[in-house]
Amino acid sequence: MKKLAVDEIIAKIKNEEVFEAVSNDYSFTIKIEKYVPYVCGAVHDGHQFRKELWKNCTHTEYERWYEEDPATKEMIKNHSIVIAGCDSRFEYDLNRAPETAIYNDAWGKKLWYNTLPQTMREKSLHKHSNFYKVVEALLTKLETLFGVCVVYDMHSYNWKRWDREVPTWNIGTANVDTNRFKNDIELWRSILEKTPLSNSIKSTSKINDTFKGNGYFLKFITQKFKNTLVLATEIAKIYCNESTQIMYPEVVVAIEKYLHTELKNHAAIFYQKHKS
Repeated sequence: MKKLAVDEIIAKIKNEEVFEAVSNDYSFTIKIEKYVPYVCGAVHDGHQFRKELWKNCTHTEYERWYEEDPATKEMIKNHSIVIAGCDSRFEYDLNRAPETAIYNDAWGKKLWYNTLPQTMREKSLHKHSNFYKVVEALLTKLETLFGVCVVYDMHSYNWKRWDREVPTWNIGTANVDTNRFKNDIELWRSILEKTPLSNSIKSTSKINDTFKGNGYFLKFITQKFKNTLVLATEIAKIYCNESTQIMYPEVVVAIEKYLHTELKNHAAIFYQKHKS
């Protein structure tokens, strides 16, 4: 993996080069092994929280981890194109628009003891902006090459905070063209429902049950690229213990192995259907 400036990453994409890189400020990673009509993204995978913010933050390391999406990059790591955030959403949220990307409060608790200085805000928002410059360059290239594209926007959620039964997987579709892509969405739902997890974990999947797909990553791509479907995909955190911060690697590996085949198959079907 190389460390590259954003302009260098964009130049490589424009030249259709294959590469794996971390941005020179270590805010995100991107891997392109082959140019294909689908992308896997994990914008909330990151846990980094720069040191100059520590003393001013009211949330503990565990509280930050609890609201992040650990292991979502791990679940999609072996696909041809993967882009993922490295920084915690508590510094800036890649799934929010720039004007709301830095929290004032988070999940009912004030985030900063003292108002965040403008210089620190600008440092975080610069990283947010750079990420989306790369996203735009990447999707521009893929739509140019293939005409259509599908983006698997991977997230997780804390299922135990709900007071009702919730699905293992949720797909949010409120901001995509459900008339055009209805069958593609349903096929993805049915694939997720068959995920082999373990004898004690049943896989279920629903559409717009717990979340509706209102994230900025989805909206940014959907508004700029009319031939790209973004599938906002949330998995309940059945792959870890939310209370003790213990990960279950065997569950993560089972998900990764299943998606390595089935996600790729879904993308191939999508491309064959929509490429004309």
